[in-house]
Amino acid sequence: MERVPNTLMEFKNWKFSSGSVADRDFKVFARLFKKYIIQNIPSNSRLVNFNRGHYYVSGFIENGGKYVYFSISDVRYFHWYKNILIRTAETERDYTGGNNYYTTLDDFKQSVVNLMR
Repeated sequence: MERVPNTLMEFKNWKFSSGSVADRDFKVFARLFKKYIIQNIPSNSRLVNFNRGHYYVSGFIENGGKYVYFSISDVRYFHWYKNILIRTAETERDYTGGNNYYTTLDDFKQSVVNLMR
């Protein structure tokens, strides 16, 4: 069995498994990504919704009644760390929200701060 990375950064150039059910590597990635988000959101913010789908993740961050939605497309086909969709939202279930913006993993926190202004 192939070793699965144990840090989020090790997944930057990872070739994910593929199939009708998300494999162990993606499950580990999703857990590490969620942990990263929790550690890299603006102060006084909280992760209020996190979804692990079929090789994608999404969620909502809340701060003072303001919400930001984030999403990573299928990690098997996109550079997830370069193309994180973010946008304002009315609630933690508003999947249509405001205008789409894209950010990188490195700029994620500041991009969320900018949207929450």
